[in-house]
Amino acid sequence: MTTPNPLLSEPVISYADVKAAAGRIAGLTRPVGVFAADAGEIGAADGWFAYEFSQHTGSFKARGAANFTAAHVETGDMPEAGVVIASGGNAGLACAWAARRCGVGATVFLPENAPAVKVAKLRSLGADIHQVGTEYATALEASRQYAADTGAILSHAYDNPLIAAGAGTLMEEIHAALPALDTVVVAVGGGGLFSGVAAAAHEHGVRVVAAEPEHCRALNASIEAGHLVDVPVDSVAADSLGARRVSAAALDWARRTDCVSVLVPDSTIVTARQGLWDQRRLAVEHAASTALAAVRTGAYTPDEGERVCVVLCGANTDPGDLVARA
Repeated sequence: MTTPNPLLSEPVISYADVKAAAGRIAGLTRPVGVFAADAGEIGAADGWFAYEFSQHTGSFKARGAANFTAAHVETGDMPEAGVVIASGGNAGLACAWAARRCGVGATVFLPENAPAVKVAKLRSLGADIHQVGTEYATALEASRQYAADTGAILSHAYDNPLIAAGAGTLMEEIHAALPALDTVVVAVGGGGLFSGVAAAAHEHGVRVVAAEPEHCRALNASIEAGHLVDVPVDSVAADSLGARRVSAAALDWARRTDCVSVLVPDSTIVTARQGLWDQRRLAVEHAASTALAAVRTGAYTPDEGERVCVVLCGANTDPGDLVARA
């Protein structure tokens, strides 16, 4: 059971925000599929996978983008210049998809080293693409300047209440499918998924395990420091989890609950991803296998009988490096 910190004020993102998002995007996003794990597959006697990679645009990001866009259309403040966002790829895809559904333009700034598969998908969604620098932070600054110059409304890959609340609708669906769940394991980059899921999980008495690569540890470092800090970014999963700084909402929810923050080395992320291909024929991105690596490696060890759900958050990846096995 999660327990609140009584010294904290009202949360940046609340469960009420998640519930509002669920109503707003109902029928726009695909319900998550929840599938039982084989015995020992995730290191728990009772385990499940949440197949969120089957979501529109291939990741959970569609939830936040749908909520963000629909909310601004509802209030009539969507500008003629449309939406602009910086993204490693997945948030940009979601933004472009949601904007096209609403008949508005989307401009996406992303690093020059973004996976080619994500760039190609962005083009297919009609986004105006700008590739700058080699890190998300550079693309973010460029997107802010574009918004200032054009009047486009600035979205964010993770640090926005509407985006995070939309992501939290995933936990609502997991809880509906698994009402007796004890723990949910999610990968963390900038913290949008974590903060939304944590807000909903706290309401339902579910522990959240926050898994990060050893060298992309924005949440873990901020928890350790007791305040937001910048971190270096160097991981095989950096295209999705490579935020230098986690959101204030993520740190807020990490402090507010008994969240468990764990780190995993890149080698285990790669192994977990290969294992999902070998055992389930799932070609997920490294961000998704980061959550699985947390329980496969013992970074988080469930108690006997603990009911655990691992979120496989995205599959916008080139499967060419997955090894075919007999």
